[in-house]
Amino acid sequence: MKVWKQIIAAFVVTVGMSGALLAPNVGAIEVFDQCANNPDSTVCKSKNDNATSMIKIVINTALVVLGMVAVLMIIIGAIRYTTSNGDPSSVKGAKNTILYSVIGLVVAILAYSIVNFVVARF
Repeated sequence: MKVWKQIIAAFVVTVGMSGALLAPNVGAIEVFDQCANNPDSTVCKSKNDNATSMIKIVINTALVVLGMVAVLMIIIGAIRYTTSNGDPSSVKGAKNTILYSVIGLVVAILAYSIVNFVVARF
């Protein structure tokens, strides 16, 4: 079994390294040079974003990650609950995990709503 794990790991590393080494040479395209022809395009308007929109993007991304972690913890709590086999301390720990995860999810949803409301008003 250990030999198979080593073979699979070596294969994954080899494929990963060959993919990185054999990747085509890709150059970037300067999209903002075309703004002189079409200044109303979305790309050209995005160049003038202000700090408020950047703050909104950063906060919303952090809150989405927080929400995903809360959902993951709910799943982990459910797994702990089903595998507790009736042990009272394990059941209590699993219930606390689920409870605190739901509270965290509610806080993340409320924070997301508040941030979007405040940024839209100002």
